[in-house]
Amino acid sequence: MLHRVTEDIKAALRQDPAARNWLEVSLTYPGLHAVWGYRIAHFLWNLKLKLIARIYSNWIRAATGIEIHPAAKIGRRFFIDHGMGVVIGATAVVGDDVMIYHGVTLGARTSEAKKRHPTIGNNVVIGAGAKVLGDINIGEGVRINANLVVTKSVPARTMVDSSEFFAI
Repeated sequence: MLHRVTEDIKAALRQDPAARNWLEVSLTYPGLHAVWGYRIAHFLWNLKLKLIARIYSNWIRAATGIEIHPAAKIGRRFFIDHGMGVVIGATAVVGDDVMIYHGVTLGARTSEAKKRHPTIGNNVVIGAGAKVLGDINIGEGVRINANLVVTKSVPARTMVDSSEFFAI
């Protein structure tokens, strides 16, 4: 667990040019606090302590403004910058080294009891206010610009700008 915490702090220092030092980042970054809270809630969820996981997750949401369902699967070195308003749904899968900004939603387009949320590949950046919706795949290395609504799968190493995809 301590190794993951260290990785998360290093990711914040690497991704955010305003980050000055370990102490500041660990004490004042709500995106990190939300991820750490999610990891505890996810552990509880996997122990079948689902009500406790949901209660704890709800407390983390109230404290940070970031809602991550404890059933979601999130990889290593995940960084949420200026996280207020981020929502990550129950069946979302997020790869390693992913960065998202405030107001991002990884949401569903149906209420059916099935895989409803996106799968995000490694090394993806999702801009502020973007909504990635449905059981779609976002490939490795994708960049999604701010305020876009993405409802179709995106191939690896692509820039998503409006409704167009551009290879990068």
